[in-house]
Amino acid sequence: MIRRRELLALTGTAVALSAALPRTLSAQPTAEGLPNLAASAVPITVDELRARIAKVGALMRAQNINAVLIEAGSSLRYFTGIQWWRSERLTAAIITREGEIAIVTPFFEEPSVRESLALDAEILTWDEDEDPLRAVGTWLSTRGLGTGRIGIEETVRYFAVDGLQQALPEATIVNGAPVVRGCRMIKSPAELALMQVATDITTAAYRHAVPRIERGMSPRDVGALINSATRAMGGTSEFELILLGEASAYPHGSGKPQEVREGEVVLMDCGCTVHGYQSDISRSFVFGGEPTARQRMVWNQMRQGQDVAFAAARIGAPAGAVDDAVRAFYEGLGYGPGYRLPGTSHRTGHGIGLDGHEPVNLVRGDTTTLAPGMCFSNEPGIYIPGEFGIRLEDCFWMTEDGPRWFSTPARSIDDPFS
Repeated sequence: MIRRRELLALTGTAVALSAALPRTLSAQPTAEGLPNLAASAVPITVDELRARIAKVGALMRAQNINAVLIEAGSSLRYFTGIQWWRSERLTAAIITREGEIAIVTPFFEEPSVRESLALDAEILTWDEDEDPLRAVGTWLSTRGLGTGRIGIEETVRYFAVDGLQQALPEATIVNGAPVVRGCRMIKSPAELALMQVATDITTAAYRHAVPRIERGMSPRDVGALINSATRAMGGTSEFELILLGEASAYPHGSGKPQEVREGEVVLMDCGCTVHGYQSDISRSFVFGGEPTARQRMVWNQMRQGQDVAFAAARIGAPAGAVDDAVRAFYEGLGYGPGYRLPGTSHRTGHGIGLDGHEPVNLVRGDTTTLAPGMCFSNEPGIYIPGEFGIRLEDCFWMTEDGPRWFSTPARSIDDPFS
């Protein structure tokens, strides 16, 4: 069972520093003066990477899979430490059920790829006139693994799947998601600690930036305030989605010009990464003056929706049951039905970790059983086309006793950043 006090031990002073940050414009004049909350964050260790290889090997043996192919991206980083991008030139790992690893990469990229490779692995280089999948096929065949079931991580592109099948015509290509997800869905204490630091940075960035928002600012202006604070506190790969006024009624916004206006909703959906692990927090408030009765009502209803989702997230329950509970509550308020508008047109939440959105999702019909270590966003926004929307988003992780928040949900429309 993983509790918050264990995360504090791993994150050092990050939470305490975040809580101590000033909340007023006069107390903290520049982003550069903010403390680096990520300074004490502990990266994933080589020992943890080795444990992941052992676990994925055990899962492969249990499902009679000989090996799994993983392209550049978050799963490659998860298992090997390699931080690389996808292009038309294949860089990938093949991991066997016995824990052997081969990295296939262009010859001229090998030195760069080795810089972040954290485990012992054989490097299979290929020249521009060669087929990298043939090298993978030969490597597996020499180990007696060229026939039988070969798993493919679910985001691998078709040309790599097709190439591997041609290189190993007697093999059966299967979905490798069960073994890769079986590892990545369950976060370790070290992973949770990094997500906690990222969350603390985003929370503190909100508190720093919001008092500095001014009438007439564009979404880009507001985002710059948040991103500047995020970077100053050690967050990387920061992202921001700022929706103003009517644009807040559309979950991913509008291309129409927007600016901050008194009496209108400001919806902020922001996050960052710390050693690759992500945060994702949304807040909605009314800029200047008193919210209208309708704005206040919808805000309060959406905040209750978060509580309904949190209460439904129980060990052993299907992930889809969380979404079902929220929709039943909202339909009782006159929204919907289902995913119809006004109401919630998207899932209640998504998985989060090395990716901002990763399996499993809190969505109708998902039968995945909730288990300790799983992490989710909780964001059952309410959207009223032509008027405004309210989205509050906080992430939680599952413990043996149920869910625990990474960030504290907002108290009220008047105090959304407490």
